Amino acid sequence: MKNVLVVHYSQSGQLTEILDNITLPFSSEDEINVTHYTIEMEKEFPFPWNKSAFFDAFPESFLQIPSEIKAPSNAILEKKYDLIILGYQVWYLSPSIPVNSFLKSSFAKQLFQDTPVITVIGARNMWVKAQEKMKVLLSDLGAKLVGNIALVDRNINHVSVVTIVHWMFTGEKTKYLGIFPKPGVSESEIKNASKFGNVIQQALKNNNFLTLQEDLLKLDAVEIRAFLVEMDKKANKMFKIWSNFIINKKKSRESWLKVFNVYLWVAIWLISPIVFILHLLKYPFIANKIAKEKNLYKKI
Repeated sequence: MKNVLVVHYSQSGQLTEILDNITLPFSSEDEINVTHYTIEMEKEFPFPWNKSAFFDAFPESFLQIPSEIKAPSNAILEKKYDLIILGYQVWYLSPSIPVNSFLKSSFAKQLFQDTPVITVIGARNMWVKAQEKMKVLLSDLGAKLVGNIALVDRNINHVSVVTIVHWMFTGEKTKYLGIFPKPGVSESEIKNASKFGNVIQQALKNNNFLTLQEDLLKLDAVEIRAFLVEMDKKANKMFKIWSNFIINKKKSRESWLKVFNVYLWVAIWLISPIVFILHLLKYPFIANKIAKEKNLYKKI
């Protein structure tokens, strides 16, 4: 009997759908026992978000400062798992606060030590640097990262900004104004995520994860967009400055978060297009570097 633990935190339910479809091929297998664990916070985050709570989560999200979580049940903690599938969202270019908090807890150390782990990302579009941070977290736990699947919003950057804001602040995964596409990962990609489950099932049965990531990549488990990687890097540098500054402003935190809100608006709508044009202009001169980076980020 193979024991699989599926760990995640989802506000909208999208990540839950993705994981349910990935595990579908082996969820009813007699030889595979699948246990689901949903991370619960002592103080839950709102969904839909309100503006104040959304921006207030920024410093702790980016700096990966953990919050208190509720303990998993003894039934989960007492079992040894052959594989852990960890689903997470990206909040402010880092693994979400709930997932980060769990991975920095004593519970995670107990569960993840010497255990193969597959990460499953449900994100708007920028996730590469968050996954690099995730690798550090898993390494600290003594876990073995054996695979990664990243499902994202395929719409162009500025369109996805509009649609995700509509979704986050209304809680409705609908076409904004009736003309924009639906936000998030497409329904077809969510449903087709079971194809990854077939590959995972085979690796699990054979107790061999050595070629799992290569097999997942053949099924388009990861897409790297060079411009988004460049934006991710630049944004991480700026977020580091902002988050370290704001975290120390106890009395004026709220005011500075409003300033950060304005900065974010300018960065998305004014700076980002300029960066994109510059990226296109210099692309022929850095094509080899980009190809190497793509290959690096696709791997585990």
